[in-house]
Amino acid sequence: MIDFSSLYKKYAPDVYRFALYLSGERGEAEDITSETFVRAWTSPEPIEMATVKGYLFTIARNLFLQGLRKKSLHVALVDDLHDPQASPYARAEQKEQLDFVLAELQNLPEASRAALLMRAVDGMPYEEIARVLDISLAAVKVKIYRARLALAGIRNA
Repeated sequence: MIDFSSLYKKYAPDVYRFALYLSGERGEAEDITSETFVRAWTSPEPIEMATVKGYLFTIARNLFLQGLRKKSLHVALVDDLHDPQASPYARAEQKEQLDFVLAELQNLPEASRAALLMRAVDGMPYEEIARVLDISLAAVKVKIYRARLALAGIRNA
């Protein structure tokens, strides 16, 4: 029979050091060391003196790996659980603004509306818009400028 107190005094520093190197955290290493000796003490099988250190290291390693598995099952919750979607109020307000702008777009002349949409939405170059609408490059720039002014005036009113 092995005296548990002498076993602990002899091997606890080694087990602690091993657990610290595995985990990198002092608190976790202390927990692993304590649990290692509890498991060795409560083990139904006798400890062979030739393999005591290896036996204790095996228990410590298994406890460390068990802790890793438990940690991988847990996902840390973020403190800020902000919903990235806009609130229902904000969505309703945005829809109202969009409906208003779409209605005001309909008040623009068709050529100005088409030129503005091709430039603002599709990012088409002025030259291509001029070809599509069959008007001069200067006319395209004027139509887009006036359409933007009209919409900006509505927004500021």
